[in-house]
Amino acid sequence: MKRSRLFLAAAVIGAVVLVVAISSLAPKPASTGLLEPDDVQVTTLGRQVYAMHCAACHGAKLEGQPNWRQRDAQGRLPAPPHDASGHTWHHPDETLFRITKVGVAKAANLASYESSMPAYEGVLTDAEIVAALSWIKAQWPVSIRAQHDELNRSSSRQR
Repeated sequence: MKRSRLFLAAAVIGAVVLVVAISSLAPKPASTGLLEPDDVQVTTLGRQVYAMHCAACHGAKLEGQPNWRQRDAQGRLPAPPHDASGHTWHHPDETLFRITKVGVAKAANLASYESSMPAYEGVLTDAEIVAALSWIKAQWPVSIRAQHDELNRSSSRQR
């Protein structure tokens, strides 16, 4: 009886070791950037940050301001949409993060560019910026998210 229990325990331990060994050898998905659109905790925070700091200009449904491609009387572009109809997903995570943190002009190294988009450095933490951007990405259709993931992979290979 003791011998069969000992054999069973050894078999279970062996099976666990085998599963751990196999899973450690399995290929890991390539990182697709800073954003975490599949992390519920991150996107929950992101939804709150977006509602408080972004929705007034970019819209509660990510729709942006009307005529967002046409400059206003001050020569500034209105807030673009962050949904699939906009161009947000055309930029890698690092760029989106920098625009949000330090503002468009500084992120793009354009000394004379004027934008109504404020810089959130000192207002939001890096984690809150990532959360807001992650929530935005979580709203995109699967096909757009896949294109954005590929853009991030391409961008990281070029560095």
